[in-house]
Amino acid sequence: MQPVIRAFCASALAIVASASVVAAPMDGPQSARAGWHPAIQSAYDLLAEETNQLAEQASTYCAEPGANDRERLEQQWRDAFMAWQQVRFVDFGPVENNNLAWQFQFWPDPKNLVARKAGYLTTSDQPITADLIEQSGVAVQGFPMLEYLLFDKPFSTGKHALPATHSCALLTTVTRHLASNSKQLSADWHHFKTPYLNTEAYQASTIKSAMAALEILEERRLAKPMGLRGNGKRNPYLTDAWRSGTSLLSVEATLRGLQQHFLPDFLELLKQKGELQLAERIQRQFDAALDNFPEADRPMTALLSDDNAFRTLQGLYVDVSQLTTLVNDQAAVALGVVRGFNSSDGD
Repeated sequence: MQPVIRAFCASALAIVASASVVAAPMDGPQSARAGWHPAIQSAYDLLAEETNQLAEQASTYCAEPGANDRERLEQQWRDAFMAWQQVRFVDFGPVENNNLAWQFQFWPDPKNLVARKAGYLTTSDQPITADLIEQSGVAVQGFPMLEYLLFDKPFSTGKHALPATHSCALLTTVTRHLASNSKQLSADWHHFKTPYLNTEAYQASTIKSAMAALEILEERRLAKPMGLRGNGKRNPYLTDAWRSGTSLLSVEATLRGLQQHFLPDFLELLKQKGELQLAERIQRQFDAALDNFPEADRPMTALLSDDNAFRTLQGLYVDVSQLTTLVNDQAAVALGVVRGFNSSDGD
């Protein structure tokens, strides 16, 4: 994000917070935000750490490629991608600046724009620079582009496959861009603390972001590829990490991120409203959804192509669907939160 834009956003938030918002009492909504802020901060810090290690591993691999270095690079991509999945549910605040969420993960990609952009950049004589990546759009700048370079089978058997010089230049430049964005996002969330704690509306924003994440998880990341929506045909290519076979690992990471960074203070809010039984049901349903793993920690293609294996996926879908109903309907009503338009549109 450009410094001028960042400064303007921070200034605007500070003005809104001081001019129109009265701080909530610490035993009320602000106490939830006081828990959510450091929890989300820890997730952003982890993302910054993992993407920095990814950039370093990419540079190491491209400087002196080796089989072990390639394996370590692929694993580091997975580690960084899962760190993003854990905090992907936050769709407000600093992550809104400069379409950062889309820079981390351009998805859905119905026109296969990532592959088209990669094809152009890896075959072009144009030097791969930070400015070029900055100007090439969100389809180039994040995890899906790196996933393509590392895991796409046709690309990996072609003449431009890693560690080809131009492809390595693209790999290292994108990883540095990703690491820079992660570091800045972590810093911006830290500076966002005062307006976040002192602006009561951010309680609803945080809850809505979790609600949107569950809705996307149920409808777009599970139901659509399972053939439960649309034309009724199973299609693993509708998932968000099919090239690397980590679509369901990322589902698990999202659920664990919500459980760790959102759920504790959310349940406390429900208990403050006298909704103890509902809080306990939501806790149990989170546990039930996560109990599907590690059985479901397999490529989506394998689970969609075999009817016996598909039952595992069906069990996960049912558990996520029930969890979504408990949070998005019953808990939201109890807390007076109205689900609105989701500007992230699936990301």
